[in-house]
Amino acid sequence: MTSMKKLLVVDDSAFMRKLITEFFKGNNEIEVVGTARNGLDAIDKVKRLQPDVVTMDVEMPEMNGVEALKKIMQDTPTPVVMLSSTTTSDATITVEAISNGAVDFVAKPSGTISLDLDKIKNQLVEKVVAATKVSVTNLKQISKPTIPVAKPDSPEPVKTVVQPKNESWQKFKKKIVVIGTSTGGPRALQEVLTTLPKNINAPIVIVQHMPAGFTNSLAKRLDQLSEITVKEAENGEILQPGVAYIAPGGNQMTVRKIGMTKTIYIDKTSPAVGGHKPAVDVLFNSVAEMTDLDRIAVIMTGMGADGAKGVRELKRTGNTRVISEDESTCVVYGMPKSVEKTGLVDRVEKLENISTAILGYLE
Repeated sequence: MTSMKKLLVVDDSAFMRKLITEFFKGNNEIEVVGTARNGLDAIDKVKRLQPDVVTMDVEMPEMNGVEALKKIMQDTPTPVVMLSSTTTSDATITVEAISNGAVDFVAKPSGTISLDLDKIKNQLVEKVVAATKVSVTNLKQISKPTIPVAKPDSPEPVKTVVQPKNESWQKFKKKIVVIGTSTGGPRALQEVLTTLPKNINAPIVIVQHMPAGFTNSLAKRLDQLSEITVKEAENGEILQPGVAYIAPGGNQMTVRKIGMTKTIYIDKTSPAVGGHKPAVDVLFNSVAEMTDLDRIAVIMTGMGADGAKGVRELKRTGNTRVISEDESTCVVYGMPKSVEKTGLVDRVEKLENISTAILGYLE
């Protein structure tokens, strides 16, 4: 029988601590071994109780969740799932937390003290269980370069897959970069986007699995750190080289052709696909219809298989190069693994080499 994983619940509200603890009663994988009322208390109890995973409220007195997280990741690295309200300030702090080593987050349905927290019970339990299986070494904070520059050529890709013989790759043809990622994605995107040069000659369109209210904060943070422009995508805008467009959380995003231009289409009414909204497959399938573009598709860390069907469609309909993140740097080796299983991946690269691989296909 597999031993139970230990969970520490951190929240300044006694009601919330009790409710979250109740969520795991009867769970055959997770055992709550303690609770903490603020960040300082959390740091002490992580050292004493040595939990396998922590749930951490964002806003707390004495020391907030982000400051506690930084200290925990520095002294006793442990997977942490943040709990956040969807206010603008909390969204900004949550994105900062993820950039500092949090595995994932769950948005509280109705503010700091959510009496209806049971609405996200299944989601929280799923993410806590998943967090016990992540690579703690890959949760370390990524450095934040003041002036990002492209990395030097990497010696060799980790793996290379030979292209189909009938596919050509022409330097003069217009290109688009499409990226899909999930758990661990914000830090992976930070590593990749901050090392792309301002004059990159292609637009970059991104699906990061996130709920509504958080992708704008993510885009703003990445924009501050990058030479390229990073923004939350808006309906109807024309794709421009040197700009990265992040799909707004809670919406499906596609690319459409209008005349000779390519534009963003944001669909608020379409349902989730594979449980995701936005979904990587939805974006990739729309780009597959752009037969006048060569495509560079990148799949990075994340749970599940979103992106695998889209990669098949991209390869079927036109010139496409596929890069997947190597297992050794993934926080969760789910999405890259599913794409590699298609046999259509051209390069499997460690995270720090992905930007170089992208630029190699654009030269």
